[in-house]
Amino acid sequence: MTSQTINAEASGTWTLGDLTVNRLGFGAMRLTGSAAFHHGTPTDRGRSIAVLRQAIDLGVNHIDTAAFYFSSLRSANELINSALNPYPDDLVIVTKVGPHREYSGEWGTAARPDQLRGQVEENLRQLGRDHLDVVNLRRMRQDSIAEHFGALAELRDAGLIRHLGISAVEPRHLAEAQAIAPVMCVQNMYGLDASDASDASDASDASDASDAGADEVLRLCGEQGIAFVPFFAIAGKGGARGATSAYDDEVLEIARAHGATPAQVRLAWTLQQGPHVLAIPGTGNPDHLAENVAAGALRLTADALARLDRLRQTAG
Repeated sequence: MTSQTINAEASGTWTLGDLTVNRLGFGAMRLTGSAAFHHGTPTDRGRSIAVLRQAIDLGVNHIDTAAFYFSSLRSANELINSALNPYPDDLVIVTKVGPHREYSGEWGTAARPDQLRGQVEENLRQLGRDHLDVVNLRRMRQDSIAEHFGALAELRDAGLIRHLGISAVEPRHLAEAQAIAPVMCVQNMYGLDASDASDASDASDASDASDAGADEVLRLCGEQGIAFVPFFAIAGKGGARGATSAYDDEVLEIARAHGATPAQVRLAWTLQQGPHVLAIPGTGNPDHLAENVAAGALRLTADALARLDRLRQTAG
């Protein structure tokens, strides 16, 4: 695919409440380190800022981030603020709260419901905003998310948050949240690779979302008009460590047939799981960014989709 000329608009659009976004977005986690936000060596700050600005130039208007996305020298929120503030009118920044992380980088216990306001305010401060467009509650092994989600609903009523989402959840948690306040998006691990609990989190080992029930959550979101936002769609089992260079022969063959890269095939497969599915691939590499955005224009054939579906079932 000729990536340089393809805009994120080619992926189509979805609405998060009253906010319209292109279905191909950008995840900011990897800007803070070359391997993973909690392990990696920070990338060049100027290059990270350039990648963010390039994303906007390529039509990306949905950025996923969090205050706990930081390494020893880099903060994803600070980079976003420095690169893009004053923000484009159509830019939707989605943040998440729930995990607790010390400034040393160590992960602590999950935030209590009464601590979520502080996490929301930290995101506001770092991003230079007076409200957050969308805030996802990242489930942290809790059996019930009602108390935590209820606390975020109160912050929405107070005007600090515009819309709410949830992350790392099972079908029952979606129903639980919907009984409290409208859910605009669900962010779970989902992709061609099956996963287990240890691979599923972008917050160290803090969460236990797995592919178990992922197809059911995908279906429920489609029925209810909720955006389903997979993370690690390219990285798969590599998770926060990053994408592997090893791909199944089936993926490589389909990529060659479509004139695309294996990563583009994985993203295209993800987006073709339903019109409500969004993608937020992250990278600190400008060439990879252009390739990821171009994947929004890739339409896999019915035969290729069927072959990839069978591959996923075999992996599971």
